[in-house]
Amino acid sequence: MAGKKTAKARTGSAPRVSAKNGVSEKSGRSAKNGRSAGKAKVATSAARKKATPRKAKAGKALTLGRPKVTNEELLYLLFKEDYHARQVFEFLRVNTVKDLEQYSAAEIIKRLSQPVRNTVERIRATLAGYNRCLADDLEYALERKAQKNG
Repeated sequence: MAGKKTAKARTGSAPRVSAKNGVSEKSGRSAKNGRSAGKAKVATSAARKKATPRKAKAGKALTLGRPKVTNEELLYLLFKEDYHARQVFEFLRVNTVKDLEQYSAAEIIKRLSQPVRNTVERIRATLAGYNRCLADDLEYALERKAQKNG
């Protein structure tokens, strides 16, 4: 019997693997990576927690972090591909990031739109002088005509 190998019955040495989720029935370990199913879920939830951004502490002010450009950076170099932005900088007469940071977004919009408002007002007045008006602007033309005549 030296040449024959006998088949011994396995008694608990190899765990059975469930067909549903790949977890062994005895130890609760995954068949693929050897980790326990519970630890794999914990590791996954820990990875999710790390991926979420941290909330700011109540006592500290919000910051953007370290600036990527200096105050003296020229705007035309930063916005060399954006023609309209360069036109705004020219209108505001700003050349550097520091100059631009002095304006709020609302103030820039107000400054840019004021010349347009003034021009439209001049157009309305001129048309009213010729007894003409823009669409839905008849009341304004009549008021201007009355002011001019009276």
